[in-house]
Amino acid sequence: MSPTKKNMGDHTINPEDVNIEESWKQLLWEEFSKPYFKQVKDFLVKEKKDGKVLYPPGSLIFNAFVKTPVDKVKVVIIGQDPYHNPGQAMGLCFSVPKGIAIPASLKNIYKEMHNDIGFSPPDHGDLTAWAEQGVFLLNAMLTVEKNKAGSHRKIGWQVFTNAVIEKLSATKKGLVFLLWGNFAKSKKVLIDEMKHYVLESVHPSPLAGNAFQGCQHFSKTNQLLVQQGLDPIDWSLEKIKE
Repeated sequence: MSPTKKNMGDHTINPEDVNIEESWKQLLWEEFSKPYFKQVKDFLVKEKKDGKVLYPPGSLIFNAFVKTPVDKVKVVIIGQDPYHNPGQAMGLCFSVPKGIAIPASLKNIYKEMHNDIGFSPPDHGDLTAWAEQGVFLLNAMLTVEKNKAGSHRKIGWQVFTNAVIEKLSATKKGLVFLLWGNFAKSKKVLIDEMKHYVLESVHPSPLAGNAFQGCQHFSKTNQLLVQQGLDPIDWSLEKIKE
C-alpha cells in the first residue's frame, strides 16, 4: 500500500505530491518517501526564498523523466550537473534549448557522431528527440545555482540519482549505459553488467583533448539494440517536436 500523509510524518514528502511522470513515481516511490528527499526540497525552497537563481526552472527539474518514461528507456547517458549559465539548463544532460549556443562538449559529441555514423550536426543543441526515443539523459545533480558549477553536489541529489540508476539496473534488462568521463564511470558500480551493456570513454569536454573521438559509441549502441530486436536510435535530431 502506498504511504499516506497521515502516516508519513513531518520529515518526509508524500510521493503523490512529487511532480514526476507516473511510471517513475511508482519505481521511485520509496525514495520520495525518505527524509533526504524532503531535505533536498527544503534546501531548494530556502535558496529561492533567499533570492538565489537556480537552474533548470522548476518545471524542468524532472524533464529527463518526463521525456523518457521507465518502459521507454533503452540507453542511459549520465552527466554531472546542469549547465549553470542563463537559458542553458533544460533537465536533459548535455542538452540546451534551441536558440542557445551549442556548448563545447556537445560540439565534440556532434563531431564524433559525424565521424562514427555520418551525422550532420544541426544548428541547435536540443536533444529532446533522443529522449523521446528512449535515451535517458540523466544528470547526477538535478539542479545548480546560477554561475556556480557543482554548487548542489552535496545536497542529496546523488543519493536520489544513484537510486535511479540502481533501480533501472534491477528492473530492466539490456540497457546500454554510456559513461563518459571519470565521474560517469564511477557510477558503474551501480550497474549489473551481467544484465546490461556498459560503454566507457573519456569525457567529451575539450579539456580531455580529442580523446573522445573514435569511441564509436553511437554505432555501437545501435548494434547492441538491434541485437536485442529493438529499434536503433535515430541520432539525427531532425524530428524534434515543437
